[in-house]
Amino acid sequence: MADLFEDYRLGPGWDEMFGAPGMPRETYEALHATLQPLSSTELRVRAEVLARAFLDQGITFALKGVERPFPLDIVPRIIAADQWRVVEVGVAQRVRALEAFLADIYGPGQVLADRVVPRRVVVTSAHFHREAARITPHNGVRIHVAGVDLVRDEQGEFRVLEDNVRVPSGVSYVMENRRAMAHVLPEVFAATRIQPVESYPGQLLRALRSAAPVGVTDPTVVVLTPGVHNSAYFEHALLAREMGVELVEGRDLVCVGNEVAMRTTAGEQRVDVIYRRIDDEFLDPVHFRADSVLGVAGLLNAARAGRVTIANAVGNGVADDKLLYSYVPDLIRYYLGEEPILSNVETYRLEDPDVRDHVLGRLDQLVLKPADGSGGAGIVIGSQATDEELAELRHRILGDPRGWIAQREVALSMVPTLVGNRLRARHVDLRPFAVNDGTRVSVLPGGLTRVALPEGALVVNSSQGGGSKDTWVLAEPPSAVSPVDLTGSGTTDQQSPPPLVPVPRSPDPGPGAGPVAEQQQQQQQSARDRGVPGWSPC
Repeated sequence: MADLFEDYRLGPGWDEMFGAPGMPRETYEALHATLQPLSSTELRVRAEVLARAFLDQGITFALKGVERPFPLDIVPRIIAADQWRVVEVGVAQRVRALEAFLADIYGPGQVLADRVVPRRVVVTSAHFHREAARITPHNGVRIHVAGVDLVRDEQGEFRVLEDNVRVPSGVSYVMENRRAMAHVLPEVFAATRIQPVESYPGQLLRALRSAAPVGVTDPTVVVLTPGVHNSAYFEHALLAREMGVELVEGRDLVCVGNEVAMRTTAGEQRVDVIYRRIDDEFLDPVHFRADSVLGVAGLLNAARAGRVTIANAVGNGVADDKLLYSYVPDLIRYYLGEEPILSNVETYRLEDPDVRDHVLGRLDQLVLKPADGSGGAGIVIGSQATDEELAELRHRILGDPRGWIAQREVALSMVPTLVGNRLRARHVDLRPFAVNDGTRVSVLPGGLTRVALPEGALVVNSSQGGGSKDTWVLAEPPSAVSPVDLTGSGTTDQQSPPPLVPVPRSPDPGPGAGPVAEQQQQQQQSARDRGVPGWSPC
């Protein structure tokens, strides 16, 4: 075996490439055969080319105040077609259940009356907004885009780690990772049949157009960004460009008489659908933060009047609450009459005194997470914590039991990763992206694989030193997406998305100053975009 693998050691988690030392799994045989003849020096040179390409394109993130290329590992992650089908159907099932839940709690509230979810769990969530009550999208979609974070446990089974249905970020890395990998490892692509990911902008545009208000046959769609100070600005601009729609800031929009319009050089133009990448709290100063200059005054009233659609819907964040996460299997049974296809990680609710006492007695064996946490912030892995940290954690739990959940420590699956000049086993997770157009949920093949680069680390967020991998879904024959039918017709035939016609781009005004820049930085700091530093909320 070449020196790349000669001292590769299997780690404590499920190794996705090797079933035994030196014995690659069938899914990885072609990749293993391609990598094996390469020297460590050759692979390192290709990895440096990859990093330079990302830096030149501005695909960076800020770590401790320094802009650097988002680490893309040169060894891809591969998922077999049959394994992916389980993920695909399971993610779509979860999105359907959460759609029903959001419609219920902002409408009749039957799930609360039936005590499937305690009322206090919903009303004490920081992201439950009464301002969103009775706002009903005409096609019933509140979750236009979802990112469901998954891990593989010690047996290789996919489990859900958390849900992201506010404004999930990271799909730009999925697309750019694929483009970059095709250039630095062309021989691997020649030996492997991989489902493509470039259809995502068309899928998203179709879903946004389908969400237009009643009577609008040719909707105007825009992407609303906090601006250039947000670290996800690259993604916002990329999606707007790929969809052929305008990228706007709050100052580019005006709301008068419940009509939203975009200021252009030719005058004001009506806007029908806003794909927003701004936190709820900054979206409308009439209903939320009065000092916000990032959003649009009156936007929520326009949505309530049915004159504009906000995607994703305001108030979705209650479904991201980690305490609510523990009830999702019950919601699937309640709304869909089905058993969950993807299991949760075993989770403890600390409001129950008996459960809390049990958890407090074994803090050093569990993972504790803030219910409203994001980006890996605040997570305490008991087995890696000091006695002082566990004592402080105990005090915080007793002071706010609702604010925490506990989970068993899962040895996340591992994939070979280039560390220095050698391949080493490192832990990974996966964020598949789902798009809901009201009739079907389409799950992009693959998604964002994040990898914990430090040895033994379980937190994959880049704020904690993590990176990413290109995720390949094998298929025969390949298809861009495999939608899950929501109509009950039993068909999953795909419709062709509307043509992506580029529109003239407005000149970039450049970084702003004063309150706009300050609030962009506030949002970037407060949201941390649920997994990648500085990304807008997810």
